[in-house]
Amino acid sequence: MTELDDLYWSNRYADHTCTWDAGAVTTPLKDYFDQLTDKNIAILVPGCGNSYEAEYLLKQGFTNITLIDISTTLCKKLEVKFAAYLSLGLTIICTDFFDHHGQYDLVIEQTFFCALHPSKRNAYVEKIHEILKLNGKLAGVLFNKDFSDGPPFGGHIEEYETLFSGTLLIETMDRCYNSIPPRKEAELFIKMIRKPPVVGAFSPINRG
Repeated sequence: MTELDDLYWSNRYADHTCTWDAGAVTTPLKDYFDQLTDKNIAILVPGCGNSYEAEYLLKQGFTNITLIDISTTLCKKLEVKFAAYLSLGLTIICTDFFDHHGQYDLVIEQTFFCALHPSKRNAYVEKIHEILKLNGKLAGVLFNKDFSDGPPFGGHIEEYETLFSGTLLIETMDRCYNSIPPRKEAELFIKMIRKPPVVGAFSPINRG
């Protein structure tokens, strides 16, 4: 299996071979962002890529956005692209998502999940649960189709329901009605909420 590391992704961005790059914020996410009212919430975009979503959010006045990507080539590009925002609430971190520590109100999913090898999907769900604040949300899109090779790696709603439901409350997982034309009938819009921690038998609450 090819190692999907910094070198791999830096080469793909240098060669412009990230074929699922939409070139702009896509409609499902734009419409979701437009109904958010608190512009001070802590937002994370993991595997941020070219960060069209962050660009849109910043222009709408959101003030606390963190971008993470493993590609050093890409992160350097983003530091130039967003230079004017680096003192205005934008943070760019070049690291492996699974090594990151932080707490967020909202994590945006836009083609990061599909860029991970499927063997890392359980770890992804666990990490999302770890970094979301209580009642924090994971929102965005997942591919609802198969691919012959990856990345991107596909999947289907039944798999995702099983995968996420252990630690996140699935509020929405439906076929997108407003996908961009190249992704029509191939996307699910998701919105999930971090479940509260389970109080176990050895919790101090139960020992008194």
